[in-house]
Amino acid sequence: MKNLTEIDMKLEVTVIPVTDVERAKEFYTRLGWRQDVTPSFVVQFTPHGSNASIHFGEGVTTAEPGSGRHFLIVADVVETHEALLAAGIEVGPLFHGGPDGPVEGADPERRSYVTRAEFADPDGNTWILQEVTTRLPGRVDADDTSYDSITDLAAALRRAAVAHGEHEKRNGGEFDENWPDWYAEYMVKEQTGEQLPQ
Repeated sequence: MKNLTEIDMKLEVTVIPVTDVERAKEFYTRLGWRQDVTPSFVVQFTPHGSNASIHFGEGVTTAEPGSGRHFLIVADVVETHEALLAAGIEVGPLFHGGPDGPVEGADPERRSYVTRAEFADPDGNTWILQEVTTRLPGRVDADDTSYDSITDLAAALRRAAVAHGEHEKRNGGEFDENWPDWYAEYMVKEQTGEQLPQ
């Protein structure tokens, strides 16, 4: 018999409590989330690039509307914040942690896990945007690195290109013909939280 560390358990759906199903559908459609085909008693939306979805509907949960609190991981929180505002979504200011508590604005160094912003659906269920570009060690298995969307892959390629430009400068500015190998190593190690190549 397998033990629990050998059994895949993939988070598929989380339920959010809402009071008005049609109003919630309009809100999540404005976010650009895909409405999935489901049985008639439930509504399901999936954020772009996500493997997990949300459910809501009449009688789906007894939780208090507005009690949901979930994180949305993004590669570029500034760009996402601007896109939400442009779509007419009320989103709070960007903020990052400081020694005396939250500080308004993006983290000056744009460190992974540091910059956030929050918005809520019409019932008050809170969504926290968090910028994650480099995972903490052990969070992603090196054998399972992947990108959930074209947007995430493109952002990772851009970060690798900037880092590779610095690598070439350190090496006398000569063209590195092995750049694809360097990019691949950088992108995998960025995801797994390992030491990045220099």
